[in-house]
Amino acid sequence: MRILVADDDPQILRALRITLGARGYEVVTAIDGTQAVNAAIEHHPDLVMVDLGMPGLSGTEVIAAVRGWSAVPILVVSGRTGSSDKVDALDAGADDYVTKPFVIEELLARIRALTRRGQSDPVVPLVEFGDVVVDLAARTVRRDDAPVRLTPTEWQMLELLVRNEGRLVTRETLLKGIWGAEHIADTGYLRLYLSQLRRKLEPNPSAPVHLITEPGMGYRFER
Repeated sequence: MRILVADDDPQILRALRITLGARGYEVVTAIDGTQAVNAAIEHHPDLVMVDLGMPGLSGTEVIAAVRGWSAVPILVVSGRTGSSDKVDALDAGADDYVTKPFVIEELLARIRALTRRGQSDPVVPLVEFGDVVVDLAARTVRRDDAPVRLTPTEWQMLELLVRNEGRLVTRETLLKGIWGAEHIADTGYLRLYLSQLRRKLEPNPSAPVHLITEPGMGYRFER
């Protein structure tokens, strides 16, 4: 089972990597918010542990960005004890909250509870639309049974949309999740890569029926 730990304190990262690794977990670490979102997209963890006070994107922004496309359990581990911080994190999509300093056995119990809950979620590795088959597990795309070559950025964008089928994925979520917070205003990136995806996957790229633009808001995937 893979856990993503996001914290800007290197001592905590080291301690959790050793402790969780000794109990059989695979640990991926991130030292700021942007790294955390990118690691979630790249590594598909089974659970995300996130601190709230990180540089780049805050922990709450990381939660909102990940929750925009994934149902992975999210556990906040933070030194902030105020009720407003907890409410904001839970409202953004966190599943549980542990305050620092924590007792490791309690933390492990929270992890076990959240991963048990997550194991009941259905997994849909294959998504078919028109003559296209997207294999989310193998990270491949085929059209008319022939492989479609996507760039890493095209794949990230397609995966975010496909995993959020039928729901709006905002421009902010896409930009933060793929390029980071510093590119939050660079909507031209989205138009460019959506255009490329449509040329590769839509039956008529000029009149898309699967990769839909929601003007002024973002994009939506429909089968």
